[in-house]
Amino acid sequence: MAEGETIAGDAKPRLPRGVRLTHNEAQGGWVLLAPERIFKADAIAVEILKRCTGEATLAAIVEDLATTFSAPRERIHADVSKLLRGLAEKKLLEL
Repeated sequence: MAEGETIAGDAKPRLPRGVRLTHNEAQGGWVLLAPERIFKADAIAVEILKRCTGEATLAAIVEDLATTFSAPRERIHADVSKLLRGLAEKKLLEL
């Protein structure tokens, strides 16, 4: 996925096989585990990733986050899209 490329609102992001989000005390919180790689996830990334089940669309994820955190949808959409694009580029997420 190219930098700045728009993710379709009906995309259903999900973690690919072999990648999982888990709470790990040794790492000090939530981490994204991938084969031979580990990424520490901040609180915002965790909230987004928990919703990336392969069932919810990008539009539904943005709506849920905007409602849950009483935040502007445009800002949420921009932040979620940026995170998902970055993870997809690293093969940590399927769109």
